[in-house]
Formats: sequence, structure tokens, C-alpha cells
Amino acid sequence: MSHDYASRLRSAAEQAEVRGLAGLVVAPGPDLLYLIGYDPPPLERLTALVVRPGTEAVLVVPVLERARAAAGVAHGLIEMQSWPDGEDPYEVVRSIVSPSGRYGVSDRMWGIHLLGLQGTLGNAEFSSASPVLTPLRARKDDAEIDLLRRAAHAADETFRRVTAEPLEGRPEQDVAGSLARELVHAGHDTAAFTIVGSGPNGASPHHEPGQRIIRDDDPVVLDFGGRLGGYYSDITRTVSVGEPSAEVRRVHEIVHEAQEAAFQAVRPGVPAEEVDRAARKVIAGAGYGEAFIHRTGHGIGLEEHEEPYLVEGSTDPLEPGMTFSIEPGIYLEGRFGVRIEDIVAMRADGAVRLNEAPRELTVVH
Repeated sequence: MSHDYASRLRSAAEQAEVRGLAGLVVAPGPDLLYLIGYDPPPLERLTALVVRPGTEAVLVVPVLERARAAAGVAHGLIEMQSWPDGEDPYEVVRSIVSPSGRYGVSDRMWGIHLLGLQGTLGNAEFSSASPVLTPLRARKDDAEIDLLRRAAHAADETFRRVTAEPLEGRPEQDVAGSLARELVHAGHDTAAFTIVGSGPNGASPHHEPGQRIIRDDDPVVLDFGGRLGGYYSDITRTVSVGEPSAEVRRVHEIVHEAQEAAFQAVRPGVPAEEVDRAARKVIAGAGYGEAFIHRTGHGIGLEEHEEPYLVEGSTDPLEPGMTFSIEPGIYLEGRFGVRIEDIVAMRADGAVRLNEAPRELTVVH
């Protein structure tokens, strides 16, 4: 799917100027992928995109990476300047920019490269490029939301396939492997993460799947996602192996209610923290406030976690185009945990869930 990279570069340059920056210096990572569609690995050899108001963007790239960069960037989108091993890449940057300007650098730039730029551009000032790039990336266009929807639907299908298989008697790692395989079979380019927390392990939100054997009567937290066309899925469902206890069923109902309350709180202009408060109010009202130990949600797109964050203290208003998770949970240490997570897209008239997998407690075998 094609994206309007020229428009993205224009907007980044304009916003840099609004913020009093002479330009941006963007290293490999999600910001570079967003701006020009090029996704090289970060290396000790400098690759950096220089974006300046009113001037064509320039990609500084090692000679041995030039062919790869040319293949990965739309023709005519940017100028390219390459440097061979043995030459100073920071001098190449200095030949492009004003040595006394103020520049925003992307958060993923390695310290060694920032120090190199500071040493070469002794009179320049550097700050984070996030105030420019984060708002641009947070508001997704229709093409981005379509990719996120496709990724979400592939995650839904993964949940359906994996829970159609027996879980009882299998190690968590084995189920995690099934999730990873099915994510790819359902349409993802790659699997990104697979959390399988059975029984007491479900009380650790970021549990690493291990050799614990899943047993009858276990609640199991399944949190997984992958990458499709550069954009991520992320879904969590909690299932019960065999009939759940009354307590597990009750806790699941509370989390389900909290997730719905948070979803209903999502409206354009609402501060992000209000969504967190809506979920927390339900869980605290049921007596489990101290067992809800993380924020209610995070933005998602070219990264698994990005702005906006649905957490107390985040007063930024939610805007059309933003996409984020809603994932309240209750974690009872040494016993079990429950989490329900969907990806949500904000529209001008309200929110829409991108995930469609059942949110009710699913009983598996």
C-alpha cells in the first residue's frame, strides 16, 4: 500500500519551522520509515535523513547501503549523499546544514551518532524531534487505519484458530509458538510478541511463556500481535481451560465492564487520562483497584507502543485519526490474572473497535 511520503516530509519541515528548528536529523527507526518508507537497521555506520524547511530532504547513507536505500525510497522523493568507509559521515551532514542552527533529532538515534554530530557541529543545538514528529504520526490517515484494521482482523483469526486447539496439557511455550505461526498464516508479515500466562503466571502482565503445563481450571491470558505492512496488531483475551470458577468469572466480568466503560469514554477532545479513569473507576468500585497495575492503553501504529498513552496525567485531547489500545486488567499475585484488549480507532463521530474477537469469557479445552 502506498503512502503520501511527499506530504509527510512537507508537514515535518513545516512543523519544524513552526517550532523554531532549522531542521530535523532522523535516524533509522519508525520516524524514518514514516517519512520516506525506508527501514534500515540501526548500525555503527551513520544513516540519517536531514529535513529542512523549504529545501529538498537529503538522506546521508553509507556507500555500501546506497543501492538498498535507492530501492527502498520512492524515486525523486529525496536527494541522496553517500559516504565511503574511512570518511567522516558527520562532515557530510555539516556540508548540508547550518553549523549554528537548532535541530531536532529522532529518539532512536544512537548516542554515538549524536555525539559525533555535536562534535562536528560545535555551534549547533540539538533537541528531540518528537514534538514535531509525534503529533504527525499519532494522527493516522485512512490508509494507515486500513492496515491496522487488517492486522487486527488477522489477530482475531489467530485467536480463533489457536483456541480451537486443545490447550490443556501443553507448555505455555508451545501455545506461544502456535500463536506466532498462526499470526503469519493469518496474514501478518511477522509475529512480534506472544504472551501466554497460565494460572498464577497470568498475574504478571508481561510474563515470558515458559514450561509450565496448562491445567484444567486454569485461566490463561493470551496477549499477542504481529506486523502487517509496517503496522502492528495487539490483542489480549483471557480464556478458561474448562469451566471457570465463580471468582474467575466474576473478575472477568469486572474487566469486561471496565473495558466497555473506557471504550464509551472515548470521544474527540476527551483528555487521554479520562479514558483511564473510566476503566479504573469500575475496577476500583468492585474492590480491585490495587490489582490494576498498568495504564489503560497505548497508541499503536509503526510501533507497538507509541503516543497517545491512556494514563493518569496525560491531558492531551484524543483526536480523529488516533489509534490506541484499551486494555484494563486485574492481577491477583500468585493466583491468576485477567486482561481484555482491543485496538480502537478514533473517528470524528467517535471510536470504532478494530478487533472483533469475542470479549466474553471463552471456555476452551
